[in-house]
This record gives sequence, structure tokens and C-alpha cells, in this order.
Amino acid sequence: MTRDPARRVAVWTVVVGAVVFVAVAAWLVPWDPVPGGSLPTISADSVFTADQIERAEHYARWARVWSWSALVVSLAVAFWLAFSRRGRALFARLPGPWWVQVVLAVAVVQVVGRLAILPLSIAARQLSLDNGLSAGSWGAYAWDQVKSEAIAIVVTSLALLVLIGCARRWRRAWPAITGGLLGCLVLVGSFVYPVVVEPVFNNFESLPDGDLRTEIFALADEEGVEIDDVLVADASRRTTTLNAYASGFGNTRRVVVYDTLVETLPRDQALSVIAHELAHARHRDVVIGSVLGAAGAVLGVGALALALGALARRRLPSAAEPAVVPVVLALVALATLVTAPVQNGISRKIETRADVEALHATQDQRAFVGLQRKLALRSLADPTPPAWSQFWFGSHPTALKRMALAERVAGDSSRSPAPLRRGPSPPSPEADYQRATSRSSP
Repeated sequence: MTRDPARRVAVWTVVVGAVVFVAVAAWLVPWDPVPGGSLPTISADSVFTADQIERAEHYARWARVWSWSALVVSLAVAFWLAFSRRGRALFARLPGPWWVQVVLAVAVVQVVGRLAILPLSIAARQLSLDNGLSAGSWGAYAWDQVKSEAIAIVVTSLALLVLIGCARRWRRAWPAITGGLLGCLVLVGSFVYPVVVEPVFNNFESLPDGDLRTEIFALADEEGVEIDDVLVADASRRTTTLNAYASGFGNTRRVVVYDTLVETLPRDQALSVIAHELAHARHRDVVIGSVLGAAGAVLGVGALALALGALARRRLPSAAEPAVVPVVLALVALATLVTAPVQNGISRKIETRADVEALHATQDQRAFVGLQRKLALRSLADPTPPAWSQFWFGSHPTALKRMALAERVAGDSSRSPAPLRRGPSPPSPEADYQRATSRSSP
């Protein structure tokens, strides 16, 4: 049996990626963001009425049915395309030079996967429409899906072209070279995402002059965060939910709020949202996510190389063959699901820190609690999701946890001798990096 020539390099690529990931996470992720330790439990019926709880649980129950069913179907289709005899035969017959075959293979996997879950996606959107969470026509929804799919094909094709091209050029060293290049692409993608991808789906305008804009810039000045502008996205074309997020870095860094939020929230609650996003900017949370994403890309390529080496012994395509595309995408989909608790666990810690900073900055517990209650009601968020589901898929703390945090921080602030305001952040070595595929939302 022929030994995989890239195996040793793949092992070291995994080791380097893992060491960098663990080191960055240990250094920069706020692992204990809650002052005073674990939070007390707040009962849902102390915050929401019985009807509100029932409606949220009903919506969440069916939303999980459609989303989890789509997850199962998409994985099943990906693995059928990658490992069944008919699936392999389909990709073995693609025309053109190797790089054309790669793009065609990516397009086939993406389109077939999307069509397979289309009935479930339609059912999920109909559920949102029935509950008043979605807006816009079915035509606009379909156009958004087309644009999303086109972007996914372009980005995925670029990554696969790098991987297969390196494997064809460097038979032994390709895992390390590919890992480094894809890590760089994560960082570059994070920089260009706000100005290239976001405008495809939304139009952005500066928040108009007025009291809210003035107070936002005053709050940013107090917190030592430089912002050139606050942008309003025309999200009401497709949703009625309230949201905001931070993305980009350097001259592409932006704080974006949905127009639904600006038009419906009272000023004190809107400032609470902005304070949360300013906390992300102050701590360079998007940067932290980018560095972790880059390290994860290096680790992932090494693990992928080991998996492909093992599968090659079963007469499956090698990393240098275009027919390996569905195999790679199936393994990536599985790895994304398996590692979701790590990614979401880190996200919850970072979001909790941003909540703490927002409460310190505004000194307004009532506005924060009112905001969390309104966000939960507008999005029909399950106040008490299954513990395992929250652990696996929850990127943010639950509304009840965030309300308990507000009580904790308010109690600590009342015992402090002076208001808790934050000055400028010290220089940070990660300041030139940023996360490629993430948004920070309230």
C-alpha cells in the first residue's frame, strides 16, 4: 500500500493550526465575562405572559423542525454526491480543463443541495410570514436565494481552486501551503465583505442627523471608539425583526442598524444596542474572530488532508483531482456541524462581554431589559430552548440570561464608587486582522 506523501506535513499543519487557535482563544476570548460567576435562573413567566410564551414556543418548535430537517437532508445529499457510485460517476464526466471541472463541480453540489432543501426552506419562510417575521414578495425572496447561491459558488470555487491547484503543484507540501493561503483569504475576505457582499443584499444610508446620531457619537467618544459613520440598512424589505451588527475593520469597519430598529425602538433602547456594537468595536471582536477563523482554516486543511489520504486507499479521488470536490464539501459540512459548539461557545462569551460593556456604558438596566424583552418578542425567540440545542447552535445567550446579567451588573454598579466608563483601548497586536465570515449582532 502506497504511503500518502503529504501525511507528515498534514499532521504538522493540524498541530500548528490547533496551537495558534488555542493560543489566540486563550489570550483574547473572554472566558469569564460575567461578573460574580454563574447567573441565577429567571423564570420565563416572570417576564412574558403565558400567551407570549406559547406563541414563541410554537414558532420555535416548527422552525427547528424545518431547519434541522434541512440540515439532515443537506448532509445526506452531500454524502450521496461524494460517496455513492452514481454521484462519483457524475463528477468524473465533467468537461473541460481541471479548473473548469472544479467550478462546475462546486456549482453542481451547491445547486443540487439547494434544490433538495427548497421545500423545507419554503416551509420555513411561510412559517415566518404567517407569524409576521418576514416581509417582501416571494419573487424578492427567490432573487435573494439566487444571489446567495451565486456568492457561495464563487467563494467556494476560489477555495477549492486554491486547494486542488496546490495539491497538483506541491505533492508533499500542499496541506501547509493551502492552509496558509486559505487562512490569508479568510482575513482578506473579512476586510472586503462589508463593501462587496453586504451591498448585494441591502442598501445602506447614514443615520440622519438628529438627537440619536449625536448621542451615538457622544457615546462612542466616551468609550474611546472611533467611528466614521453609523449606517442604516433597509432590512424592512425582507424582515420585521430588530437587529444590528458590527463588521469590517480599518476603513471598512462599520456599525449597521436595521431600519426596523431605528424606527421602532425608543432612544434609550437604541443606545443600548449601539453600546453593545461599540463594545464589539472596542475589543476588536471581529478581528478576534478573523484570527480564529484563519487558524481554524489551517487546522481544517490539515485534517482534511489526513482524511483525504485515508479515503484515497478506498479508491476515492485524491486532493489533486477535480472529482474530489464533492468529497471535500461533504467533509467540510460534517466538520462544520461537529465543531459548531466550539464556534458558538466562543460567540456566546464574546456577546456576553459586549452586553456587560453596554450596561456599563449606558448605566441603564431598565432600557437593556426592555430591549431584550422586545427583541425576544419581535423575533419569537424561545425563552427556554432545549439545553443541548442552545449549547450546539446558540450563538447568543438567551434573553432570560441577558436579563439576569443586567440585574447582576446593575447590582455591581450600585456598589461602585463611581460610574463605570471605559477609556480608549490599549494597542492590540491583532489590530490588523479581522474575521472573514462573521457578523456580531446584538
